[in-house]
This record gives sequence, structure tokens and C-alpha cells, in this order.
Amino acid sequence: MADMFRLLVVIPLYNHGRTVRKVVERALAIHADLLVVDDGSSDGGADTLSGLAVEIVRHEVNFGKGVAILTGAREARKRGMTHIATIDADGQHNPADLPGLVQVSRKNPLAIVVGKRNFEQAEVPRSSRFGRNFSNFWLRLQTGVSLGDTQSGFRIYPLMVLEKLSLNEKRFSFEIEVLVKGAWAGASLREAEISVHYPPQGERISHFHRLRDNLRLSLLNTHLTMRSVLPWPHRKIIIENGKKEAISVLRPIRSLRTLLTENTTPGQLAAAGALGVFLGAVPLIAFHTLAVLFAAGFLRLNKVAAVSASQLCMPPIVPALCIEAGYFMRHGEFLTEISLRTLGYQGLERLYEWFLGSLVVGPILAVTVGLFIYLLALMVRKERHAQG
Repeated sequence: MADMFRLLVVIPLYNHGRTVRKVVERALAIHADLLVVDDGSSDGGADTLSGLAVEIVRHEVNFGKGVAILTGAREARKRGMTHIATIDADGQHNPADLPGLVQVSRKNPLAIVVGKRNFEQAEVPRSSRFGRNFSNFWLRLQTGVSLGDTQSGFRIYPLMVLEKLSLNEKRFSFEIEVLVKGAWAGASLREAEISVHYPPQGERISHFHRLRDNLRLSLLNTHLTMRSVLPWPHRKIIIENGKKEAISVLRPIRSLRTLLTENTTPGQLAAAGALGVFLGAVPLIAFHTLAVLFAAGFLRLNKVAAVSASQLCMPPIVPALCIEAGYFMRHGEFLTEISLRTLGYQGLERLYEWFLGSLVVGPILAVTVGLFIYLLALMVRKERHAQG
């Protein structure tokens, strides 16, 4: 049977003339199919590769690393490849680590595989450590997916995923955008351990502009975070078979059957429901859905289940219970007068009591609903197993 996994190693090059030849030589020792994309270099780095069995594609001007990667992907498709591996030209990555990424990619052919750099080394700059942790946080917030090194440029991309994603970033921020949009589109994100080498400070060459590129990343993360909390679904490029039914608290059994087909466990559904109910009880007027989506995404819980459960806290019953509980906590008695004075002129006091009461009513309702969902989901799962 023909091998359905065909890989082209792509090395984006921009003014790394001192290091690129050694990187290419080491890469060729591991993998024969290799392409260098010279992204408008002005130091003649591509000329240092003479005599090596490597193809070179040149950009007349510097378009950015993201454009260079997409150029490599197009060239890979022309050559009948299915995947590309990207390795930085600055010597930071060791091409000998490529087989580890390939092994993960073969097992998960539609996954983006990222090399997780070993930072347990004294020479790693503090800025790199902070930047990685900060970037990892944003990915988890925006997608619910945890990766150990979202800033690593040593990766394997499936061409099908790159070709179907709508990608706008052209420079370093491309590598963040592709992870977030890939996860939204249904592609899994995997990682493999790799080594890393940072030259001494005086020899280090980086084209990352701290002000300009950090501004681009900040704007991108703001955009992606806002998009992640909007209720509209993301366009999927990897779609499971079968039409899914709508989720509704009015049809709990049917909704749980649907959610349990999405690799979601009863415990995860219960946690999502409890989170939705707890936040639904808190007086986040006009922001309940946004808060639930943010929290569910960060905790990697099912957003649909959390938002659906939060609808149980719609007025008037749950807010009234919270206000009564808060009033009792403040005055030692329940609020019995419903008038313009108590609900209008004293509105801010009722809002404060709603908040106080939600700290008691919210957890009680969350535990109750979570336990109910868990038991119901177990029952539905047993029923499904018995049927098939």
C-alpha cells in the first residue's frame, strides 16, 4: 500500500546567512525532501546553500514568516505531499528531533503537531519563558485546548488544514492564528518534546520586533478572544458524520444523548452544567452568556451545555431566591414588601442582596443541577451501551 503520509521540510529564511547552511545540512541528514523559502533576504543567505541537495523558492521582498510557510505549503502540494514540517533557520531547533514529531503526526494525520521546547536550561531568556506562558494562556482561553509551547516554530502541518483555514496574519502572529483557528475548525493540536539551542546574547539573531510584533499579537489575541465568546459556531473543516440535534433544557434526555456523542463524559457535562447554573445565578446582567463562554472555554468544558444550563436561572425565580437570601443575610428576615420603593428606589440595595444571595443559592443550585445531570447522563450512557 502506498504511504499516505508524505512530508516536505520547509525552512523559512530571512537574513540568517550565518546559520542556515548548518541547519539545512542537519535537516538533510534526517529527511531528503527539503525546501528553503527565502523571504526576501538581503544577506545572501540562500547563496550559502550551493552544493546542497535543496530546492529554494525566493520572495522578492520580505512578506513575513506566515507567508513563507504558506508558500512552502503550496510548493508541497505541487510535489504531491500531504504535510509540511517547519524548522527555523536560526539554529534554535535540532532537525534530529523531527522523527518524534513525525511519529505523532502519523498517528494523528489531521493534527497540527507542535514541538515543545525543553526550557529546563539556564540559557533560555526570561522573555522567552514569559512569552511562552502568556501565549499558552491565551490559547487555552480562546479554544479550551492546552499546549506546552504555542510559540514554537518547529511544527508539522497537514496541508488539508492549512488550505481550508481562513488565515490573515502574515508574520510571527501567523503561528498563533493557525493554532486557534485550527482548533476551532476541528483539527486537534498535539505536541512532541524537542531540544532547543539559544546562542550567547551577542550571537543571537532575532527578527522579532518587541514593540511592533507584540502589538500585532495583542491585537490578534483581542480579536480571537472576542470571537471565541460569540454564540455563532465556528466553521468546521473536520466534521463528524451525522446530524446533531439542537441542545435545549426543555429536552434534557435528547440533549444529553447528543452531547455524549461528542466525546464528552458525564462528569464533564455535570461540571459544565454546574458552572452555567452558578454563573447564571450571579447578577451579571447582560453579560451572563459572555461570562459562561469565557469560563467554560478556559476550563475546557462543553460551552453548549454550560450556556444551556445557565438558562435555568432566568428571571424571576432564581433572582428572587437570591435577593431573598441576601436580604435575610443583611436583616435577619425575608423581604415581604413588593413595591416601587423596595424594587425601584432601593434597586441598588436589591442588586447587592442579589449578589450576596447568589453566593449561597448559586453553589447549592450548581451542586444540585450538576448531580442531576451526572446521574441522568450515566443513565443515558448505559441505555446507549445496552442498545449497541
